[in-house]
Amino acid sequence: MTNLLDVRNLRKTFQVSTGAMAGSHLALKAVDGVSFSLRAGETLGLVGESGCGKSTTGKTILRLLEPDDGEIHFDGEDLVALSPKQMRSRRRDMQMIFQDPYSSLNPRMQIADIIGEPLIIHGLAKGRELRQEVVRLLETVGLGPACLDRYPHEFSGGQRQRIGIARALAVKPRLIVADEPVSALDLSIQAQVVNLMQDIQQQFELTYLFIAHDLSIIEHISDRVAVMYLGRIVELTLADQLYKNPRHPYSEALLNAVPIPDPHARRQKRPLSGEIPSPLNPPSGCHFHPRCPYARELCQHQSPELLDKGGGHLAACHFSEEVGRYRIPR
Repeated sequence: MTNLLDVRNLRKTFQVSTGAMAGSHLALKAVDGVSFSLRAGETLGLVGESGCGKSTTGKTILRLLEPDDGEIHFDGEDLVALSPKQMRSRRRDMQMIFQDPYSSLNPRMQIADIIGEPLIIHGLAKGRELRQEVVRLLETVGLGPACLDRYPHEFSGGQRQRIGIARALAVKPRLIVADEPVSALDLSIQAQVVNLMQDIQQQFELTYLFIAHDLSIIEHISDRVAVMYLGRIVELTLADQLYKNPRHPYSEALLNAVPIPDPHARRQKRPLSGEIPSPLNPPSGCHFHPRCPYARELCQHQSPELLDKGGGHLAACHFSEEVGRYRIPR
């Protein structure tokens, strides 16, 4: 299986005004040296707490945000080197499903126009053929032609997200970046949308970068999982390996935070200590060390590299062999 996407040392920094005096800014490293590969046809789950940089990573890969540094190779082509005009043409192969189904659809446009717009922009259909293609896309996501002349406010959240998925599918992409596509939906609707995404992945031979903070969703849909903390990937491995044998303390803490029905096991949980550090002033060394039960003096001064701990299981931890001591059985 070949790599469809290769990301190397990706960085994105925002200048944030401190408000102390005019022109005073601090650098917020939203994406701090992220590297990973995505094979054609697989789903890579990108997981972490809010503010860790996972959504910024997805938008920077698609160049909706311009990277400060790093390489983004899609099917062997360097996306960073493309001009805006060249990138616009390339975006047909790369689409995004946004988090909020309420704000991602233009409230002044009918559904036929929302889904048909990318087809017109890329010259893929017009006239009667355009309307037929829009109907086909709606049927693919479980809706029908009765939706064509209606407006987004006439639909539920789950239906709006299905419309967003149909819009992403319109140009026949190869890669879809799904930015928390079910987090704004009710639990029962979440399962329906995730199952729909799995079905269309098989039908259209899609590759997913699936961004989420819910580990149960990530486990259900992902082949591999990358865990982010304060702009860095701290663990990357097969989904079943992460859930059975995490090698980074932060991954272990996230897994322990997943609700479980056993009251005895719930009492054994060891919550994370301390608050999430500010990305404007991250801790020295390993960013996780102030909250880590395994931390030692080395962790305060030396940032661990993302290294193979065996069998392709990557982790950025000086003491990864000790991780698991506080793991709650599932």
